Amino acid sequence: MNDAERQSLIDSGKMFKVLDDGFVRLVDTMGGDSSIVQAARVSYGAGTKKSSEDRDLIRYLLRHQHTTPFEMCEIKLHVRVPMDCWRQWIRHRTANVNEYSTRYSLAIDSTQRTKPNQWRIQASNNKQGSDGIVDAANGALLSEREARLHAACRAEYTDRIAMGIAREQARKDLPLSTYTEAYWKIDLNNLLHFLALRMEANAQYEIREYAKTIGEKIVSQWVPMAWEAFCEYRMNAVTFSKTEQQLLSLIYAGNNTAVLARLRAINWIKGEGSETKPILEAREFLNKLADLKIDLPLA
Repeated sequence: MNDAERQSLIDSGKMFKVLDDGFVRLVDTMGGDSSIVQAARVSYGAGTKKSSEDRDLIRYLLRHQHTTPFEMCEIKLHVRVPMDCWRQWIRHRTANVNEYSTRYSLAIDSTQRTKPNQWRIQASNNKQGSDGIVDAANGALLSEREARLHAACRAEYTDRIAMGIAREQARKDLPLSTYTEAYWKIDLNNLLHFLALRMEANAQYEIREYAKTIGEKIVSQWVPMAWEAFCEYRMNAVTFSKTEQQLLSLIYAGNNTAVLARLRAINWIKGEGSETKPILEAREFLNKLADLKIDLPLA
């Protein structure tokens, strides 16, 4: 994204839709790929003469986790997001935030609604995750009850306001699905960390949709070289711990018996035969192997 394209997107006020009534809008940026290169070279120029050399340097920096030059770039976004999702978002404390205040203004009259085919089931092996979707009948029932609950909460809030109750108190029973808005400013290094966590497949769906929109619709255009390196070395890379590397060596040698013995010795798998159960760390390792098309029978 060159300066003219960046300014055009800012001036257009284009809102990238997220969920049913959320959005992300680019407000401003400072710096770009050339700023990363400039900082890395401690130079006052615009970078090297060849863009290929700039690209190689950015890839080197990100590959080796030399992150300071990425802090030379900043971005400001205007977002509308459900409050429960915003609770997760705001835990990334490396940004500057100014949020819509329901003490001074009326709460936004919009809630994030769940379609019948979007109600997720609690995962049995992950306390903070989901696994699968409820059946159609229960999904329809849950969505119908949700709509009634939202309407009742909003009606109570509206009545309190009409009775002259202070906004700061009238709001207290609004559901967490109520949308809020905020301006969110963050440097590129911390933004990439946010995206790496929140675009990950196990992140909650709602915040993952915001992260994907920010990354794929905005960051990829703003700093294309940095985005390419980020996708290569962070989002689509696989890392192996010391123990996992030792196991990989045994797998490569074709010694599955030694692999299983090692897994049991470090208590990564328990039980025998059909009762064999890998612990979470072992399941994560097996998932990495599956991505590499490596099959490791545990029985």
